[in-house]
Amino acid sequence: MRTKDESSFNRSRDCAEPCTWRLCNMAFWNRYQEDAGRPAILPLAFLVLPLVLHRPTLELIGSTRKASGLALFAAKLGEDRENLLAVHERALALRWLTLQSIAMGVSRQLLTLDYDAVTLRANAAVPNMRKPIVPERIRGLAGAAEKVGDWFAKVPLAQVASTLAVEF
Repeated sequence: MRTKDESSFNRSRDCAEPCTWRLCNMAFWNRYQEDAGRPAILPLAFLVLPLVLHRPTLELIGSTRKASGLALFAAKLGEDRENLLAVHERALALRWLTLQSIAMGVSRQLLTLDYDAVTLRANAAVPNMRKPIVPERIRGLAGAAEKVGDWFAKVPLAQVASTLAVEF
């Protein structure tokens, strides 16, 4: 069953591709881990795709400077309170995509799930592995996911939840 907000999701074939989800999540995890110096808490994974696969939200991420941070992004998003509250609904609607993306990352040893600490760690790339060629049409998604990773790395989980009006 589709939510009313799903009509705003990017409908290109790229957003339906598992590799696109994995690219977005890997960009997020790598940036978060690089900036925070530690693995990210698993619940944060459920916010990445709802933010970057929703075209109006993606545009707001793109128009918000990295240095401005999560609070300014949320203020822009919250200019219409319904937009801010919709993040939680999209997170619920996209749970299965997020879980599939995490499962693919873990199965390909790109991510390590620590069940005890409830964290996901981005693994270092294999030295001889060539870097994937990312099509131009989806580079913006990875860049947005990196920006979100940077913002989330700078604040505690509780602040992310309250700023974006989501519940874990």
